[in-house]
Amino acid sequence: MKTSSSQSCYIYAHKGVIKEAADNTRSAFDKALMYSIDGIETDVQLSKDKVSVLYHNRVMDQLGYRDKHICDFNYDELKQLNFAAYFKGAKAEKVITLKEFIKDYRSQARLQIEIKHRDWEDTQSYQIKIQQCLNLIGSSENLDIIISSFNLDCLQYAHHLGTEIPLVYTFRETDSISLLKETIVKEYFISAICLPVSMLDKSLVCFLRDQNKLILAYTCNSQKEIQKALDLKIDILITDDPSKALQMRG
Repeated sequence: MKTSSSQSCYIYAHKGVIKEAADNTRSAFDKALMYSIDGIETDVQLSKDKVSVLYHNRVMDQLGYRDKHICDFNYDELKQLNFAAYFKGAKAEKVITLKEFIKDYRSQARLQIEIKHRDWEDTQSYQIKIQQCLNLIGSSENLDIIISSFNLDCLQYAHHLGTEIPLVYTFRETDSISLLKETIVKEYFISAICLPVSMLDKSLVCFLRDQNKLILAYTCNSQKEIQKALDLKIDILITDDPSKALQMRG
């Protein structure tokens, strides 16, 4: 698998350019492309009738449904909602399916597909998301598309299916460094680790390089966070402010 240059790193727009458009909408993705971004990160959840769609939050609070999840709605019901309703002055935006996202944006940028799996979902739900994702992507051995998840079971299932697509394990800030290291050594198939930028330091980067892992950092928004990620020469920097990150990278 090809990594980025040691002189630089790839800049990925987190859910698109969410300072200028509602997250995970076409407007957010299209604005990211206007900045000549290297890649786009997005989030996949499953509708009630098992259609993989793009949405980030645990609940649909942005859309006025504080006690509802994506999986409470069929795809036809989701199509009737305005996914940019919370963004002041934005035009109405329909939900985007994973199929549409890959078809329309794969040729324009590298993609990071974050598979969400919530504690109320059963095992079959993440298996369906993984299966649909792998079927839609097809073959991908490099960094044009990567699959990430906070849920190790998702990634283990993808590995079990024999995919060559890079699999990225995402850690939370509350996770311990010892757990991170133990998981990396045990789960040899993991291609990369995605970490909060606050967790990164030179020692951890050296450990990950020794394990031949790619390094992703989220969410690098402030000048200090972006500079830290650049100084540590990580592979992929995920940000809500791609304009700033691209300018600082040069």
